[in-house]
Amino acid sequence: MDRARNPYTPNAGAPPRFLAGRAQETEDFRVLLQRLANGYTEQSVIITGLRGVGKTVLLGQYERIAEDENWVPVVAEVSKNTPFGPQIANLSRRALFQVSPKARWGERAAQAAAVIKSFSLSVQADGAMTAGLDVEPAWGTADTGSLNDDLADVFQAIGEAAAEKKRGVVFLFDEIQFLAKTELEALIGAVHRTVQRQLPVTFAGAGLPGLPGLAGNAKSYAERLFKFSSIGQLPRAAAVQAIVEPAKVEGVTFSPEAIEFILAYTEGYPYFIQEFGRAAWNTADGPVITLVDAEDALSQVESELDGSFFQARVQRTTPDELTYMRAMAELGSAEQKAADVAAVLHKSSEQLGPIRSRLIAKGLLYTPRFGYAKFTVPQFDRFMRRHMTLDIESTG
Repeated sequence: MDRARNPYTPNAGAPPRFLAGRAQETEDFRVLLQRLANGYTEQSVIITGLRGVGKTVLLGQYERIAEDENWVPVVAEVSKNTPFGPQIANLSRRALFQVSPKARWGERAAQAAAVIKSFSLSVQADGAMTAGLDVEPAWGTADTGSLNDDLADVFQAIGEAAAEKKRGVVFLFDEIQFLAKTELEALIGAVHRTVQRQLPVTFAGAGLPGLPGLAGNAKSYAERLFKFSSIGQLPRAAAVQAIVEPAKVEGVTFSPEAIEFILAYTEGYPYFIQEFGRAAWNTADGPVITLVDAEDALSQVESELDGSFFQARVQRTTPDELTYMRAMAELGSAEQKAADVAAVLHKSSEQLGPIRSRLIAKGLLYTPRFGYAKFTVPQFDRFMRRHMTLDIESTG
């Protein structure tokens, strides 16, 4: 079939033609903004899940909802390679200018500009992030150099400026598991301040499954401040929709046997469905994608997943880390006890502890409970078994 009309989108964060199975999450976010706009408090949202389940896609949907509700969405991705202080200072400046052009600043907006300037100078003294903030810094506010104290002042100032213009601001952060504990603590504290003041500023984030524990360690009240929504494999009915609905728009259907074959392989993971849908479309003559088409597409699906989705994770690991993950893969896809992985490698948990910690820090493993770890990438165990033999002697 015509590849130019292929409706499947297996690209990082790309919105699918049909967003299946996420109606509750999108409705909850819309209600959050509407309640805040009406002066009520509501829990902010943190989406957690494995790689490839659609967390970034959902944040993109939140951005569109925010725009529909006349809120200012401020979108960013957290990175271990980008200092958070300067990043949030720049995002705060952007938020203020989107709330109101400088020519129409009122008293609260001008005060917010002064606070943001103080904060910006405290995190980067050369003034590189103060362009357009032609006001004197608000000395004594947001300038202590303590992110935990200063960010709350910034969020409060932005919230007061937004309220003055009858608007709201929502910060949408992806990959928030990469925030340091002090940074996450500051972000939680800043959101808490806006809740206490009933200001129209909130936060929605996305990250790996260990986030609730990280947030709880940063601030004890995090579980009351945020609604942690875990997303994962699509239920069967939603997975079928994700397969068939994009093609239906183009006048193409799937045979029941092809649908079952794709469901069995993808296990309902949204990214895998998009990858399989694209390959099946490109393989088939149409207008019906058959079981034979799906079977013929399988090698292309695995090649694409192995060469991009999986390989991108492998490239960031050392030989010792690879061997550790291969030992985990030997035990299967479920969460694995550290002692069991060590036993596969004929080592002790203590000897392998530093390797395991590095893999968690790199976002390749997470700890669902004490003493256990699990891959953050679905079907990573299959990939490891396909492409790597277990070399017990290679771990240091």
